[in-house]
Amino acid sequence: MTDHDPAHNPRGGISQELGPYVDVTEGEGIDRTAERLRAERPYPRAAFRAELRSHLTELGRSRPAWRPRHLPRLVAAYVGSGVALLAVAAIGLSGAGPLGF
Repeated sequence: MTDHDPAHNPRGGISQELGPYVDVTEGEGIDRTAERLRAERPYPRAAFRAELRSHLTELGRSRPAWRPRHLPRLVAAYVGSGVALLAVAAIGLSGAGPLGF
């Protein structure tokens, strides 16, 4: 397994995460169960893993990244609306807008 596996934690096992919620004997039982589950975990067959790897690799190669049809027009619309909102805010802060007192 990897170093990130909480059941294989050299500092105290998975029960360390449960700290104040379980007593020591219960924690040891949890650690034994976690170790047993980790040791008996079935792994997919090599043929399945190879097929899955090739399928995922092919998917990554064949699919172009999605882009909007008219990206420059969309960017211009967002920038324009942002500028318009900033202008409305500036007018409101100067007191010249409909909410100016």
